[in-house]
Amino acid sequence: MTDDSVFYAFLSRMKYIGRWALMRNTRTENVLEHSATVAMFAHALAVLHVRNGGDVDPDRVGMIALYHETGEVLTGDLPTPVKYFNSDITSAYKDIEKRSEKKLVESLPDELRGEVDGLVCGGSDTERRLVKYADTLAAYVKCVEELAQGNTEFAEAERSTLAKLKAYNSPEVEYFLGHFVRPFGMSLDRLSLGLGK
Repeated sequence: MTDDSVFYAFLSRMKYIGRWALMRNTRTENVLEHSATVAMFAHALAVLHVRNGGDVDPDRVGMIALYHETGEVLTGDLPTPVKYFNSDITSAYKDIEKRSEKKLVESLPDELRGEVDGLVCGGSDTERRLVKYADTLAAYVKCVEELAQGNTEFAEAERSTLAKLKAYNSPEVEYFLGHFVRPFGMSLDRLSLGLGK
């Protein structure tokens, strides 16, 4: 047995796990790119949270978001209708995800384990809430992009995800929705016009 850790090799396999498995997609999305999107959005929400008087480290929130799907390299991405079919399934799946996260973190050398564990399995309530908001925003943006391509398969998901975002009653989410989401449905030419302002 070597001293090799499998942690980062497993995480690199997030690129093989597809999202939205039960939906017809114009473009497939994998868990690794989703995690990167959530990390960017969570960082922005955390910066806005600080500007609104909150006390979080935006860089830390971004890293927690980057690792928020870590357990899925062992469990896969269970489709939302299945994951939330009933409370027993939801609870069991969340437990499996937590166990998977712990198992992966335990594969790290001692020099990294404590710090990474705090990102994968830790986080304050506020940090985790901001990551959850960012995760929902990423799902909403996926719906916006799919609808912009004429894929009405995502119409109901777009409506329900927007309702979920509104129910958060978060000034940071409202700011993000008002300033950043609409361009995700634009063509490259229209986006480029926005750089000329």
